Amino acid sequence: MAATDHLRVSDNVGKLLSLNVGMPKDVAWKGRTVHTGIYKYPADGPRFVRRLNVDGDGQGDLGGHSGEQRAVMVYQQGSYEHWSEHLNRNDLVPGNFGENFTVAGLADDEVCIGDRYRIGDAEFEVTQPRVTCYRVGLRLGVPQMASLLVSHRRPGFYLRVLTEGTVQAGDPIVKVADGRHQLAVEAIDGLLYLPDRSHELLKLAVDIPALSPGWQQSFHELLAAADMGQTGPQAEAGREPGWNGFRPFTVTKTVQVTPSVLSLYLSDRSGAALPATKPGQYLTLRLPVGGTSAVRSYSISGRPDDATYRISVKREEHGIVSRYIHDTVADGSVIDVAAPRGEFVLDDTDEPVLLLSAGIGITPVLSMLASLASAHPDRQVWWLHVARAEADYGLASEVEQLLGQLPNAHSFLWFTRSAPPLEGPAPGTMFGRLDADGLRALGFDVASSAYVCGPTGFIEGMTEALKAIGIAPGRIHSELFSALASLNPGVVAMTTAAPHPPVGTAGTGPAVTFVRSGLTVNWSDRYGSLLDLAEACDVSTRWSCRTGVCHTCITGLLSGAVDYSPEPLERPEASQTLLCCAQPTAETVLDA
Repeated sequence: MAATDHLRVSDNVGKLLSLNVGMPKDVAWKGRTVHTGIYKYPADGPRFVRRLNVDGDGQGDLGGHSGEQRAVMVYQQGSYEHWSEHLNRNDLVPGNFGENFTVAGLADDEVCIGDRYRIGDAEFEVTQPRVTCYRVGLRLGVPQMASLLVSHRRPGFYLRVLTEGTVQAGDPIVKVADGRHQLAVEAIDGLLYLPDRSHELLKLAVDIPALSPGWQQSFHELLAAADMGQTGPQAEAGREPGWNGFRPFTVTKTVQVTPSVLSLYLSDRSGAALPATKPGQYLTLRLPVGGTSAVRSYSISGRPDDATYRISVKREEHGIVSRYIHDTVADGSVIDVAAPRGEFVLDDTDEPVLLLSAGIGITPVLSMLASLASAHPDRQVWWLHVARAEADYGLASEVEQLLGQLPNAHSFLWFTRSAPPLEGPAPGTMFGRLDADGLRALGFDVASSAYVCGPTGFIEGMTEALKAIGIAPGRIHSELFSALASLNPGVVAMTTAAPHPPVGTAGTGPAVTFVRSGLTVNWSDRYGSLLDLAEACDVSTRWSCRTGVCHTCITGLLSGAVDYSPEPLERPEASQTLLCCAQPTAETVLDA
């Protein structure tokens, strides 16, 4: 049924004042180059509007600002007038906010998600508020603009093209249908980015078919988190750690699992009971190595009890911390330990599960296997492990004991650097490397949830192999202790240098440790934020708004304290920080 079959009104509700287009270009910004389509200018005469954009227009960030759900950006003349007064500027003209349509009317507190409009020969549907990012601020020379757009409740919105056609400045805007539940653009925007969100509005938001899939997913996650007592735009069950900072733990026992793997059993030095963990989480240790403090993270291996956590550490010949643990740590040693953390945790369902590991990557999935044996013994489990040789298969006897408690378990091993025995391999044992063909031959259910841990190359290869055999990307979970992949939208020609102290005079402020990058440096006030410091050190960073709105830069705060400037629209939990607007006020350890 065509959208025009749902005609509600035929009154004009606005007017297209200016039609703006512009192709992406490279611009200089903060010593870098950004590829952006934020620069739009009024076009003369009519233009044809297609499913993905207006003729003569283009988007620079195809991941965040393109596609059918974001074909046309709309901003209002009323908001231009607001910003001219607020910013004390008289130079704002149509296109300055990156919009394709500058309109009279259609205020953000009146237009609702799912509303449909006819402009010229084309018909449109409202899909979502503006994607909050730094590039409007770049265009206007106002770095805090991303935050202002949200806090002033004037984001603007995107349109989906229902019927392609020709439009031009001067066309009336006719409303032809109401969106479901009539939730205004500014209400939906605040529901994602502002605190004190309404649970009832979240339930209505996910019931709006026109709302774009990305926003739908965010609201579903917020609903699920709220149902489990969590809050905030990045809330997830179990995110808050059992204690803040580091506590002294005693090594109660050490066990040499293989020639290269040592297990440490750790108990709180005070004798206090330990908080429960989720299978797959890790501990972060602070150790006195080489006259300084070194911080590293290790997965909890096996199922902990209320008195003991266990980690298993592989000796790396070039790893100063792993060598220190193997050579120096003994029964009775005292180690500073941060509370269990991590989002690589086993789901609590009855669906088939695939546990796939290589080398010391066995540790978090072993914890998952132990949890399955005690809590879900009837669940269908596929245990796949890759090692160099049988002697390197750490914790093998424990694995076999747990598999014996799982009647629906299937176990397969691959040894990459040893030859099959003359009498033939044991059942389920292969020699060589695991690939997509090897996975496909096992015949497991592609509706399984997969948990992958091991070296970076192994994780990347297995992730692609699992996708190739039909497992949905959303069902593939992995644990990576190295720095996360950068997410710097629009920035081109990123450097790939190893993390290093910043160039120039060393800071004299609090020490800042980037755990995943293995780097500790001192803060200096010449940096505006921890994000600026990380970038100066070539630490991998993830951000979008740079003003405390989107929470893309949210990072675990293992210990320390920060202030915020600018103040984020919604502060994260105490165990996390927003790098883009945080400054350390004490020695700080970051999961970055």
